[in-house]
Amino acid sequence: MIELPRWGLGAAALGNLFTVVPDETARATVDACWDAGVRYVDTAPHYGAGLSEERVGAALRHRPRGEFVLQTKVGRLLVPGPGSGRDTEGFDVPDTRVREWDFSAAGVRRSVEDSLQRLGLDRIDVALVHDPDDHLDDARAGAFPELLRMREEGVVRAVGAGMNETAPLTAFVEEFDLDVVLVAGRYHLLDASAADGLFPAARRAGTAVVLGGVFASGLLAREEPPQDATYRYAQAPPALLGRARRIAALAREHGTTLPALAVQAAGAHPAVASVLLGMRSPQEVRHDAALFAQEVPAAVWEALRREDLLPSGLVVPGEVAS
Repeated sequence: MIELPRWGLGAAALGNLFTVVPDETARATVDACWDAGVRYVDTAPHYGAGLSEERVGAALRHRPRGEFVLQTKVGRLLVPGPGSGRDTEGFDVPDTRVREWDFSAAGVRRSVEDSLQRLGLDRIDVALVHDPDDHLDDARAGAFPELLRMREEGVVRAVGAGMNETAPLTAFVEEFDLDVVLVAGRYHLLDASAADGLFPAARRAGTAVVLGGVFASGLLAREEPPQDATYRYAQAPPALLGRARRIAALAREHGTTLPALAVQAAGAHPAVASVLLGMRSPQEVRHDAALFAQEVPAAVWEALRREDLLPSGLVVPGEVAS
């Protein structure tokens, strides 16, 4: 089983997610991660239609290869696009490359080979089947068996899946010998649904769980959630906004912050091996590193429990999972 660092860089933003990140800022972000001790980087062909992989590879290829864990994904092949417009899938890049879904065995092997070319690295540590929500049968028949063969061949060190939904991830963990699963937005201060089925299945199988989206796509990212805060990439419902603001107020009363609670609660469950944070500047790296390093008093978790502000299944620092 691969050993994963406590936290890592989610490099979707380095593919110009929503807004442009200049090349020099992207490089400085990865360098700042290295300086902060981050040795785990998650990328994918989907992120910026290959731009994230190119930038991550350029920043890491001069680093000692045995000192970091590089994770990318399969399921989308990049093919030539029209080159006359912009990407239509959330990344501010030209449409010179577009994505084609492909969960076949041949597509998976080609995806890994293409990723190695973009990264300019000699190997990929972790390869995840990416967002197979609408392609479950194809992933079962093609992608997972092929990744397992590639692990046997030594092409990749570890294999798994990355999704937002927990039910199919749980099924994959039970069906296949997976090393890692990445679940986004389903285990944080407002939603611990991943603890219901996925975490127990992963612990039984010896599969490492990696979390993404622990700031709930924005609602938990600031010390005081603004009125226009987002949750699951839409306007946060008033009830959830009010709950987040009350958690933030209790955090302040105990000398800490809402984002610090978010990252430290995320990593407290014994099923969770690592937490990925999306960062797009050296300043964000330093800010997020400080969240992990901050001492959060036990009294704040006790206050949150008293007011019934934490979701069922969430394990906070100092507690033992049931």
